[in-house]
Amino acid sequence: MPVAPPVGARRGRGLFASVATPLLDAFTEPHGPDRYLEMLNPTWSTREVRAEIVEARHEAPDTVTLFARPNRAWQGFSAGQHVQLTVDIGGVRRSRCYSIVASEHDCSDRLEFTVHVEPDGLVSNHLQRLARGTVVGLSQAQGPFTVPSPRPERVVLISGGSGITPAMSIARTLRDEGRAASVTFLHYARSPTDVAYSEELDALAASGVRVLRSYTRESGGELSGRFCADHLAGIIDAPAWVSGPATLVEAVREHWSAAGREAELTVEHFTPPAPAVVPDDGAPTGEVSFGARSAPNSGAPLLEQAEAAGLELPYGCRRGICFSCTQRKTSGTVRHRNSGALSTEPDSDIQLCVTVPIGDVTIDL
Repeated sequence: MPVAPPVGARRGRGLFASVATPLLDAFTEPHGPDRYLEMLNPTWSTREVRAEIVEARHEAPDTVTLFARPNRAWQGFSAGQHVQLTVDIGGVRRSRCYSIVASEHDCSDRLEFTVHVEPDGLVSNHLQRLARGTVVGLSQAQGPFTVPSPRPERVVLISGGSGITPAMSIARTLRDEGRAASVTFLHYARSPTDVAYSEELDALAASGVRVLRSYTRESGGELSGRFCADHLAGIIDAPAWVSGPATLVEAVREHWSAAGREAELTVEHFTPPAPAVVPDDGAPTGEVSFGARSAPNSGAPLLEQAEAAGLELPYGCRRGICFSCTQRKTSGTVRHRNSGALSTEPDSDIQLCVTVPIGDVTIDL
């Protein structure tokens, strides 16, 4: 297989692929070319992104860092984005969302993911035991947790626990662009041993990034305790990106809002926010339409109603974190289960897994 260009710079498969793929489809019916290509090499595919696991490391307790080499279907990424990673477990395909940790300018031809291993996590425990050479499925990169171009003069990154992964990708990218001095990086963990990428944070600090670590159960960081207003001294006037547990995200949002700068805050939850208490409006009414298929509104989240109607739609976390289930609502009103907020605007994008229809709703599929 030919050597592919760097993972952060790869863009499409070119004119040859756009012409050759339909021809291969025609010659290999009914199975399609991928069925035959994977017999030669399991990573080969004309359309699907597949990646070979080339290394695994344990950066911190209860984590595993995977390095994966994608095939030529991979189209690159922006720092801070994530993918849906798919593995077969017991004959069933399972997908989870993981942030890419590499810099956009990484030339190693490898993607990097750090997975927090939950005690009862089916997929995370499986990933912890992946052997070198295992082939996994990937989606293309997705997600809005990115830094715009041209870059801001100053950037504040705030992360907690495994939320360090997208922040690390952004910090590495800005460092590689010669902008290390523009970055302030706050990271929160229970103790120094719980910090993934501890040595990398030291390297970022040596390059000019202002690194501030705070431990909630031990001393020894540049800061101490949980996030508070005192930790923001001198940095509240800069746009910020925060990723991590909902408690951290909401605490940061509250302070940026109080300063009148919430518009300059970009957030990514690594655990779902606590569901808001939503008033009961009575029994569900109306009809939900998914393209040409309709069904009475059951009151369940739209993703569950679509599946009950026999549709197979994309999803990742099913908790309102990853945005993989986002679809266009063309008409009707929906309520967000976590925040209680209503969406009445037509032609708006909504997350099916955490929105409930109020009366008639139409989704464009």
